[in-house]
Amino acid sequence: MNERVELVRLTIVPNEIEAEQIRSLLRFEGIESMHRLTDFGSGSIDAGTSGVGAREILVKQEDLEAARAIVEGG
Repeated sequence: MNERVELVRLTIVPNEIEAEQIRSLLRFEGIESMHRLTDFGSGSIDAGTSGVGAREILVKQEDLEAARAIVEGG
């Protein structure tokens, strides 16, 4: 049976490089994550179509608190 996993937004970063850095930290701590383009706060008409720009990092709901602690350095 396929169980649907609910993902929640951990944070938004300006670009893919920063997204991958955060994902690497999370992965090191055993937390799965993904990132995707977002137009949140971009102010750009073509946001999300160029492949460049702000990314939102998503984690499982049950990992959110631990992931926040990692990202915030606490």
